[in-house]
Amino acid sequence: MRRWIWPAVLAVAAAGLSAGAPAGADGDRSGLPEAIDTILGDPRMEGGTAGVVVADAASGDVLYQRGATGRLMPASNTKLLTSAAAMELLGPDHRFTTDVRTDAPRRGSVLRGDLYLRGTGDPTTLAKDYDRLAAKVADSGIRRVAGRLVADDTRFDDRRIGDTWGGDDESSYYAAQISALSVAPDTDYDTGTVIVEVEPGARAGARPRVKVTPKTDYVHIDLRASTVAAGGADTVAVERQHGNNTITVSGTVPVGGDTTKEWVTVWEPTRYAAAVFRDALAAHGVRVGGATRAGLSTPKGARRLAAHHSMPLKDLMVPFMKLSNNMHAESLTKAMGYKATGRPGNWGDGLAAIGGYLKTAGVDPGTIRQVDGSGLSRKDNVPPGQYIELLRSAKGEPWFADWYASLPVACAPDKFTGGTLRTRMCGTPAALNVRAKTGSLTGASALSGYVKDKGGRELVFSIILNNYLPSSVKALEDAIVVTLASSTKDEAVLVTPRATRAAGTDGGDLECSWRKPARC
Repeated sequence: MRRWIWPAVLAVAAAGLSAGAPAGADGDRSGLPEAIDTILGDPRMEGGTAGVVVADAASGDVLYQRGATGRLMPASNTKLLTSAAAMELLGPDHRFTTDVRTDAPRRGSVLRGDLYLRGTGDPTTLAKDYDRLAAKVADSGIRRVAGRLVADDTRFDDRRIGDTWGGDDESSYYAAQISALSVAPDTDYDTGTVIVEVEPGARAGARPRVKVTPKTDYVHIDLRASTVAAGGADTVAVERQHGNNTITVSGTVPVGGDTTKEWVTVWEPTRYAAAVFRDALAAHGVRVGGATRAGLSTPKGARRLAAHHSMPLKDLMVPFMKLSNNMHAESLTKAMGYKATGRPGNWGDGLAAIGGYLKTAGVDPGTIRQVDGSGLSRKDNVPPGQYIELLRSAKGEPWFADWYASLPVACAPDKFTGGTLRTRMCGTPAALNVRAKTGSLTGASALSGYVKDKGGRELVFSIILNNYLPSSVKALEDAIVVTLASSTKDEAVLVTPRATRAAGTDGGDLECSWRKPARC
């Protein structure tokens, strides 16, 4: 793992740093407010907007605030709201169930009617899980289904994408369509996507080799790429066409060059799940005579033939929060809506449920605009001061330990420990100390969570930076948090922000885990 050397820190006694400067929010004389102001005065924030609040986690005393009540775009810090509400409203032991049912009679090995594949919103179902369901159907003695394969996704509504999600993100895996039935191609659980791998041909002029995971005919590869001589340009691009499941592979790949690996969304994930399950049935010797039909409800009283249960929510929180998985956030939002109302899960009901929880956590939902569960929408607006309330309130909940464990850890190299912070703040007092949620969109960056200062005092912080022009301002976030970790109650240690790294290596305008394969 690459480690970054920080600039020298300036240990300054309170009298030296704060001479002639105003005190902190609660009369702080340590010099911490002036230190943070110095960091936010970096030219990278010229013309931008900063909202920063730091408080004592135990007492709630505010040690620093700037723009505490100003509504800013939090990007994936929105997931703090969604995840905490899910732990409270669904519960740490909540599991999603995907099952196979029928109300048709059997005659020998023939099911004389329809077979129903019913989903409840599991964002972690793998192709192998559908294979196990198919095996159980075969083990029951069924060899032929005379009727249709019905994919029941009615637990959720049929609205597939969130409010104001960008059209240019349609094929990007962090913006996959939301359905109560879907497939994840990997154990990062990137639901609603396929993995496309492009390898160079054996010689110049040969067609590149393309592999799709999971293996399925649900997507069609339009191969326009070519292999060029060794040392030639690698310009391979993989993108799904709008409104269908044709994936175009274009550009050039040199002989002996690296394999290009891209995660691409599918159009209509319900039918994707049905296609994977239908293939699995065939592999286990079960033939379905009828067509596939999506969107119909499973009849009441239909008997269960097979079932798959997801991991409990407390375990699902790890890939969700560590890797900042948008699709997990949206599935949980709709699941909360269903639980609250009994209606098909939808964003409106789910967000209302989140708002109801936030009131009990001391957060004022009247100060927030939340339009999705993930923060992918640029309409989401949250004041940093409200995150402080949430972070402090969560500490008193019975599920806090599991929620806290799901937050990314600064400089912890394992993907499922460090998550989106795994290369940040290494070689500083913040390393393995900070647990916080990241957030990144073009012109919006955020970091909110927990850190212990040099004296062992736990602090909560929320940093939301908007409307800046550089590719990244994460160095400023890191400098603020490292300053907190390096300081004591009586003396601030100003850590100057490091220079922005080369384009594409410093987070930029997307969560690092959103750039597959993860390069951060």
